[in-house]
Amino acid sequence: MTETVVIAGQGYVGLPLAVLAAESGHFHVVGYDVAVARVKRLAAGESYVEDVSSERLAAVLAAGTYRPSADPAALAGFDVAVISVPTPLREGLPDLSHIESAARALAPHLTAGATVVLESTTYPGTTEELVGPILEEGSGLRLGTDFHLGYSPERIDPGNPVWGLAETPKLVSGVDAASLAAVQGFYDRVVHTTVPVASPKVAELAKLVENTFRHVNIALVNEIAMFARELGIDSWQAIDAASSKPFGFMRFTPGPGVGGHCLPVDPVYLSWQVHRTLGRRFRFVELANDVNEHMPDYVVQRLIEALNARKRSVNGSRVLLLGLAYKPNTGDARESPAIRVAELLLGLGADVVAADPHVVEPIPVDRRLVRVEPDAAELAAADAVVVLTDHDEFDWDLVAATATLVLDCRRRLVPGGAVELL
Repeated sequence: MTETVVIAGQGYVGLPLAVLAAESGHFHVVGYDVAVARVKRLAAGESYVEDVSSERLAAVLAAGTYRPSADPAALAGFDVAVISVPTPLREGLPDLSHIESAARALAPHLTAGATVVLESTTYPGTTEELVGPILEEGSGLRLGTDFHLGYSPERIDPGNPVWGLAETPKLVSGVDAASLAAVQGFYDRVVHTTVPVASPKVAELAKLVENTFRHVNIALVNEIAMFARELGIDSWQAIDAASSKPFGFMRFTPGPGVGGHCLPVDPVYLSWQVHRTLGRRFRFVELANDVNEHMPDYVVQRLIEALNARKRSVNGSRVLLLGLAYKPNTGDARESPAIRVAELLLGLGADVVAADPHVVEPIPVDRRLVRVEPDAAELAAADAVVVLTDHDEFDWDLVAATATLVLDCRRRLVPGGAVELL
């Protein structure tokens, strides 16, 4: 018998899961999202997530195994529901309102034997202390006795051609043994490998450990890059040299800052929970936040210095930004450091234009930022080019041959002449 699965939230996490589950042949999937415009696009077979092609979306729509909806009535009768909604920061504090809303929407439709899984990144304890009580209150059922609950953190890496959702091992957990079995039983039919852990809190913390590890190490190499330049040392060459060691070292590289949902947000959840619960500061996270948040300021300062060396002021200079996404070969501009760089330069009076072949969705940036094609004319017209995202689509040979000044924050070009590395 085919089971009904609800995926609440049809963004970068929820849509790939919904389509993959619909393709498995085991489920009828309802892709629930409160954004009506988004649901209309999905119903028309238009994907806005690069990891899900419009062709794949159209196929599951035609097969009848996937149905997008903004109507809460569509949640009725689910066997499994997965909450994959955003967990942003609001004024520096965790905002779990989307999780709460999703849980309240699901609760009246919860039936005996059903399973609910939280995928949204959050602090340890959210599944059992927040989601569980909301589901019990809204359904009249008892957790562990009448329905199952677990946590399985998302590990989506947008644009990764090797480690997609199906290929990446999936952590699974439950509030009790029966819940774990139910959660694992669902994901075993969707992804290649599941990894059971002892409790939702362990799974919640594991997700934060993964991203805090990256956040801290990126901050480390960013600070090394700044100090190495003042010491007259090429930090990129030093990182290359260190990377030759086959053990005890993992390569991280400098950049203009961190973006996406994970690194700018997730470690703060862990730091906030430590302070709230234990009354202590998570100093590594706070230091990493400070370094990475100020990398766009450092990029702008380096550009000011480079222009000054050429007897030009940033005020009135035309600056071409290559890349608005936070990582190469994707259109994901969430929390992208490029947005902050653009706003800082505009604030200093620069004439700022930007090119990005992947970012097509509107992004929260100053309206004075003009989008252009990075052709020879635009490159020649720019007083400076700043490489913020190294998309493969950019003609790097043309950039090197045409631009009069390039600040390369991604080491895509060979340094020397007009090219300076971060």
